[in-house]
Amino acid sequence: MSSQALREAAETSKAWPFEEARKLVARLERSGRKEVIFETGYGPSGLPHLGTFGEVARTSMVRHAFRTLTGDRVKTTLIAFSDDLDGLRKVPDNIPNRDLVLPHLGQPLSQVPDPFGAYGSFAEHNNARLRAFLDQFGFEYKFMSSTETYKSGRFDKALLRMLDCFNEVQAIMLPSLREERAATYSPFLPIHPRTGVVMQVPVLAHDSSAGTILWRDLATGEEFETPVTGGHCKLQWKPDWAMRWYALGVDYEMAGKDLIDSVKLSSRIAQVLGADPPAGFNYELFLDENGQKISKTKGNGLTIEQWLAYASPESLSLFMFQKPTAAKRLYFDVTPRTVDDYLGFLEAYPRQAWKERLGNPVWHIHSGSPPEPEVLTHNGQGLTTISFAMLLNLVAVSNTDNPSMLWGFLRRYYPVASPETHPRLDSLVRYAVAYFRDFVAPKKRYREADDVERTVLMQISSRLSEVSTNASADEIQHVLYDIARPIPRYQDYAAKGATTARPGVSNEFLI
Repeated sequence: MSSQALREAAETSKAWPFEEARKLVARLERSGRKEVIFETGYGPSGLPHLGTFGEVARTSMVRHAFRTLTGDRVKTTLIAFSDDLDGLRKVPDNIPNRDLVLPHLGQPLSQVPDPFGAYGSFAEHNNARLRAFLDQFGFEYKFMSSTETYKSGRFDKALLRMLDCFNEVQAIMLPSLREERAATYSPFLPIHPRTGVVMQVPVLAHDSSAGTILWRDLATGEEFETPVTGGHCKLQWKPDWAMRWYALGVDYEMAGKDLIDSVKLSSRIAQVLGADPPAGFNYELFLDENGQKISKTKGNGLTIEQWLAYASPESLSLFMFQKPTAAKRLYFDVTPRTVDDYLGFLEAYPRQAWKERLGNPVWHIHSGSPPEPEVLTHNGQGLTTISFAMLLNLVAVSNTDNPSMLWGFLRRYYPVASPETHPRLDSLVRYAVAYFRDFVAPKKRYREADDVERTVLMQISSRLSEVSTNASADEIQHVLYDIARPIPRYQDYAAKGATTARPGVSNEFLI
């Protein structure tokens, strides 16, 4: 397909990444800029979770759709921004060595010791976890640290602009706050020169010409005049968000629906600073198994590593693609269905016209180049995609945690199949074994067979040993049914075609 034909199809595609990308095309036409900046934010107060990944994945899908619409003639950059200068408000529940972290409450996350003992700070540890996962998925992004950008002077011009607009920013923020909070609110949070704590104190005075604020330590009564530049202050998060849009020229950023009001406030502040607020949309939140919002500090819901222990990376991307504006339960039991949904979309892709392909999730998951589906053939006839549900059934029937056992069944269907010839199928086999081991096997309960069942099982073993290795599935089924028909417990006279002489076989036998 020619690039022109692809763009024409993209211009009418109803897939949500293209709908979002068309907003950016219109924005670009208004601004005349030569580059489009995408941003995603991360608060490293807790370990990265799937919501964090979802924001990067979805934004990357919009970015790729934009590049398709513009023929890749416009430079694009995706910034993954970590707010690691934020003060630690509480110690997360899901970390070791909590006593090591507790004395550092209020200090910037980049100054809090790493409770895992692997990095120089808690923020550095969490930032590394985020970057490692984004790299594993092959995302193209530019990582930025709040601590680095503030301290390097990168934000100095924007911070001085915020100081110039101090009163206008206060006029936007104060009506949104409770009376008690409004009485002490300031967009600037000075960092205490001795304790290193990010101070939540009222500003007594501000001097735009000097670039400073005056504030008092409420514990000691001592007053300090602190520069707003050079990392000596940070901004409250809504003004900080607006300042980043202004300083970095952000064109697109999505956010959760719980931040709708925050987006509105930050957009108004960005306009006061002189920036056009970015385009974007509000996605719905992920819920845990109890229907509660997933939280980094609580550690509820699935982690990135947990999903990937039982399902493919592509299935995780599909989960993020589907219905981003609908709340979705994110727990272990959603993974098998999502894996099979992905396989179904991948299997359908080669048969689709281009208009349908651009609406197929795999086009967006694989940045326009989805792989060929892996299929098996039997006796040279037909092509079959092995589903995750089928593999889970095989594991349950064989009651094994050995992937080689499953490959033995698969080779009976397609003798030349192997982990080497079908690597993605081999991954599915291993996911199925892990899922069965951790979620199915612990809940299985067994009972002794009664006399009827014991007799039937012995007959099945004897009769199947006599069946030819070339027997068809229908022939094997007939052997099993002939064992069941004479036994009253398994007779079904209501079955289609059943007669007194030849009853049907009930579901009880099949179960």
